[in-house]
Amino acid sequence: MWFFRSPTVVFGEDAVLHIRELRGKRAFVVSDKTLSQKGHLAPVLFQLEHAGMQVKTFLEVEPEPALSTVEAGADLCEAFGPDWIVAVGGGSVMDAAKAIWILYENPDIEVDEINPLDTIKLREKARLICVPTTAGTGSEMTWAVVLTDNRGDTPRKLSTGHPLATPDYAIIDPGMSASMPQELTADTGLDALTQAIEGYLATWRNDFSDGPCLTATKLCFNYLKRAWDDADLSTTEDLEAREAMANAAALSGMGYINAMVGLAHSMAHAAGALLKIPHGRACGLFLPYVIDFYVAPDAPPDTQTRFVELMASLGESHPTESAAAGRLASLVRGLVTEVGAPLTLEAAGIEQDDFNHVLDALVDTAANDSVIFTSPRQPSADELRKLFIRAWQG
Repeated sequence: MWFFRSPTVVFGEDAVLHIRELRGKRAFVVSDKTLSQKGHLAPVLFQLEHAGMQVKTFLEVEPEPALSTVEAGADLCEAFGPDWIVAVGGGSVMDAAKAIWILYENPDIEVDEINPLDTIKLREKARLICVPTTAGTGSEMTWAVVLTDNRGDTPRKLSTGHPLATPDYAIIDPGMSASMPQELTADTGLDALTQAIEGYLATWRNDFSDGPCLTATKLCFNYLKRAWDDADLSTTEDLEAREAMANAAALSGMGYINAMVGLAHSMAHAAGALLKIPHGRACGLFLPYVIDFYVAPDAPPDTQTRFVELMASLGESHPTESAAAGRLASLVRGLVTEVGAPLTLEAAGIEQDDFNHVLDALVDTAANDSVIFTSPRQPSADELRKLFIRAWQG
């Protein structure tokens, strides 16, 4: 028996207007200071006020949010007593909001104790609505939570969550993400692409997750470059591309959370924690190397991939898994290059001495990352080391 989980999705131009239909007394809005200063909160706050709600904002979320940030937000949330928690931002904001929500309703749980297998309470005090301002993480569709544990000598990513923490509503309004600059458009779009491809390849894939993953993959290949070009303009002109990428992000999240991801994400989690590379950029960087690894000549004979089927969904016919994988890796490298993202760790600005200093920790962190276990091919520590070295050198 399996479950397919998804929020109620409100999408399209002016989808944010649906917020005025919410019924409640208090809304706790989770975001960050930059989004507030740039006016991105204004449309949401206006709709909440129109709904007659008292509003409290928590704007302390940083990229790769720390456990202490979530704890501070949960304390403020508890003191305010909301019946809605509203996340307005990118993946970091939405992940922090989910964790704050869990702690608010389960005050006896420590943030690093959140576990998808435990029994928790949700929706007894509040419900969660996510309004993404980026088009990539798909966090608005998932119960996953990625935080940073800075308490030890070596920072580590804490990938956790709980199925009950699937948001109640996801508001996919292309106007909320249309002003993303080029670099952020590229990073988040490559995150969506990697989630979609890895979700389709994951060992927990299923008939229900396949459709969203394949559709998101096609949208990313067709529209990411256009959205990136549009981001170079002073005003948004290609709203079709912006809307397509917003939908691609949501679909990739819907797909992967019901199938999981794989090795590229594990490596990206390690690089984010230890080398401070933005997550989506790291995903796009590692993905081609991982695709090559899955079909390398030394791959175990029982390695199961679906590259021929994936490429067929993009309109291309290939006779073997190896040929299809090679073509897919080439398409990914081409798109990464087109949107100005790096294909090597060196090109991402990582000095060799810095890389060598954390190489052991990169291998260890990736090897113990929770999503590595749904990869079609499980790497040994030595294979992981070689993958990281290849990703640095190219």
